[in-house]
Amino acid sequence: MSDASQQKPGSLTAELDELGITRGIVRHMVERGQIVELRCEMPKCYYHKGRRSFEVKRHPPAQWQLSVDHYPTLARDGGRLDPWNVRLGHVLCNREDYGWRVRIRTMLGKGMSLEAIAERLNRIGVRRPHGSPSWTAASVRRAFVS
Repeated sequence: MSDASQQKPGSLTAELDELGITRGIVRHMVERGQIVELRCEMPKCYYHKGRRSFEVKRHPPAQWQLSVDHYPTLARDGGRLDPWNVRLGHVLCNREDYGWRVRIRTMLGKGMSLEAIAERLNRIGVRRPHGSPSWTAASVRRAFVS
């Protein structure tokens, strides 16, 4: 289905075309039937238009355009974009998720408990991923492993 004349209106390939995504891992995965819908898969999506809405690709990247994440292995840990480890998201949602992971990982590396990490994240005002007013030990764990 890489030929535009063979696309069905509303198909994922057509959606990628509308977003300006003409190549890359997401395009290959859609063409192989490895993605069933374009949606933000981050633990928390911040876009007021919802998980299924993305902006057209631009340079530099806009905060609401489609972005891919090396999940669960981050690029800094040797992760590569392969079909088995790609997670879709908005640029901003991906950045927020990455920010939590880096902070939490650093504190875990210092031997801090999940409760102590939650207290520190609340004290410095880090936005909570799942919409509740404060971090808890359980939400720290969920944010780090989700």
